[in-house]
Amino acid sequence: MGWWQINADTLAGSRFLISPFAEAFGSLRLLHGAVAAHPGERGWLDAHLPDYRRRLARDPVTALLVSAGIGRDWTADFLSPTPRDGETFEEGVAKVRAADPAAARSDLTLSLRGPVPARLHRDDLPERAADLLTYVWATAVRPYWPHRRRILEADVVARTAQVSRGGWASALGALRPGTRWLGENRLQVNARDYPPREISGAELVFVPITTQRIGWVSWEGTDRYALVYPCAGALADPDARTAPAGLGALLGAARAGVLVRLGSPLSTSQLVAVTGQGLGSVGRHLRVLLDAGLVERRRAGRSVLYSRTAAGQVLVDAAEARSRHGTRRS
Repeated sequence: MGWWQINADTLAGSRFLISPFAEAFGSLRLLHGAVAAHPGERGWLDAHLPDYRRRLARDPVTALLVSAGIGRDWTADFLSPTPRDGETFEEGVAKVRAADPAAARSDLTLSLRGPVPARLHRDDLPERAADLLTYVWATAVRPYWPHRRRILEADVVARTAQVSRGGWASALGALRPGTRWLGENRLQVNARDYPPREISGAELVFVPITTQRIGWVSWEGTDRYALVYPCAGALADPDARTAPAGLGALLGAARAGVLVRLGSPLSTSQLVAVTGQGLGSVGRHLRVLLDAGLVERRRAGRSVLYSRTAAGQVLVDAAEARSRHGTRRS
């Protein structure tokens, strides 16, 4: 397994941040793999994969570069520079474009676990990679970025609250498969058989992306490290659980949608992200549900989290059972 040795100061100074470049690179990896984790990703792939494949068919060198750079076990380092707080996509992709061509080819030998194909022995690989990432950002990520950013912000709120409730060990163990706190100042970052790295004293950041089943680590020299992880599935796929029609008729569709999604604690900003409703609307629905005794709230650090009460759970369970029964009869 791959793990990092860290000290208390590094962990205490670590933080979550949002990176549009990481979101674009995660989307490129999703297009490359073309395997959806949920219906939302399937719809996104259906919309963007055909044009992406046509683009690569017209540019076989870049197609080969992507296949070589995104390996099964390792991604070429120059393709995924370590994100910085407040960095724009343009600033992130500029680092890809500025990569040294010889270093890029060296990175490819690691991702390929072997020699670089002759067609990739050229000096424009960083420029080609940057152009492709810019295309992915402009056509397949930027149109959705305001919504995706709200989802990512909601995930950061949830993770921060988890740290305040259960400490870093609890939060790190839930980031993604293969990530967990091992004790003795060791953070397991993946399940691969890689040698450990000593990162005590370095800057450590955790970066959520909306693409599921995708994550990676990156570093900048020995001073900055990042662990990129998929945000909570319920946030990444807002339509994963819809309100039963009967519950919508009783409470109103929007209010029922809020109640259904409170099977696990969520903040107001998370509810805004997963429902697509405005902050004022979500607030009004929560007040009504609180007054009716269907939800409760509690403070977790700086956040206020809402969840269903026993009465709210009974109502949702009954509506869902009725919905399933009606579907079988039809």
